[in-house]
Amino acid sequence: MTTVVSFEPLFPEDRVLDPLLDRTAELVDSSRQLQAVQRTPLALALIPQLRAMNSYYTNKIEGQHTTPAKIEAALMRDYSPDHTERKKQRLAIAHIAAETALEEEWGSLEVSALFEPARLTTIHDRFFSDLPADERFTSEGEPIVPGELRQIDVTVGRHLAPEPGMIEPLLDAWAKRYARIRIKEYQLIGIACSHHRLAWIHPFADGNGRVARLHSHLALRAADLTHDLWSPLRGLAREHELYYARLSEADQTRRNDLDGRGNLSQEGLVKFAQFFLDCCLDQVRFMVRMTEFDGVTDRLLDLLRYLDANPWMVGSEKSVIRPEASGLAMEFVATRRAVTRAEFNQMLGVSDVLARRITRSLLDIGLLNSPSHRGDLSFGLPLKSLRFLFPRLWPEVDQE
Repeated sequence: MTTVVSFEPLFPEDRVLDPLLDRTAELVDSSRQLQAVQRTPLALALIPQLRAMNSYYTNKIEGQHTTPAKIEAALMRDYSPDHTERKKQRLAIAHIAAETALEEEWGSLEVSALFEPARLTTIHDRFFSDLPADERFTSEGEPIVPGELRQIDVTVGRHLAPEPGMIEPLLDAWAKRYARIRIKEYQLIGIACSHHRLAWIHPFADGNGRVARLHSHLALRAADLTHDLWSPLRGLAREHELYYARLSEADQTRRNDLDGRGNLSQEGLVKFAQFFLDCCLDQVRFMVRMTEFDGVTDRLLDLLRYLDANPWMVGSEKSVIRPEASGLAMEFVATRRAVTRAEFNQMLGVSDVLARRITRSLLDIGLLNSPSHRGDLSFGLPLKSLRFLFPRLWPEVDQE
């Protein structure tokens, strides 16, 4: 029978912490490099695309991902007529909606608050409540009740999950252990370890992986580490086979007297934490390179030239871009701030009629955003622009 000591150790012993602390120290240092760019127009415009990317990758781990273009279509309420593809689109939108709402609602919380068990049921509820009732079923056909803890026995791979009556006591022990950590580097190790131990508890009938990954994303954000510009989800998906292997290894019982003092393998837990932190480090370094913005003005001009050479219909007229006129204006909006329409027209340096056509074209393609037909103009980052402005950020977009 499972007890609250069945999934100990929840945190590694001091004697094995040094390699993990080296990783967390580097992670904290690397993430600080993103602070300089996090409020720039380019970085702010990236956030919606990064949320869509997160949804793509967490669903890819589950084998239920659609394409980036179909995610963008679903965000505009354009769903596929194919039932299977439409369901994948809804899964993507459910993740985006949950991530967006919880980042806003929990934005001022300390890391410790993220370990309250009610936070987990809220994540589960937010995700599954956004799906139609006829799509809330497990692969075995059992109904999924949003936010409800598991009521049945389950086996995940070789792991027999704890009996339902032990889920709440285990979650309480999980929360108590990780919530009391205060030093940031130790908190990050705790977030890594808590990811596995939450998966081990398997508190829900379905959606445990999604909940654990979104919880880790939110906890790292609460630790003031992501600056809204990276997430472990992309890294975990890129190494999803190793991700599953490390989770399974951390499920194993203690091998010998040198393998910690708990019921489960400390070595397995440390290896999972190392893997998780390495994924985080990889993603931080990647986004630091992405947001250095060296050459972005040249890439923006290349995009404007491409659009100019490939016009499309904007209402009853063809698009007009004029890169020689719009290039400097768009560079200012992308790297400095939003502008009034009068300011943008002045930067363009063309006639009022031509300025309005250029502005309409840029708004139509999504490189400019405005709250109204007279509102200020801010920088936008449509999906189709990523391969020009941020190549390799989301490789599947480049392939499309």
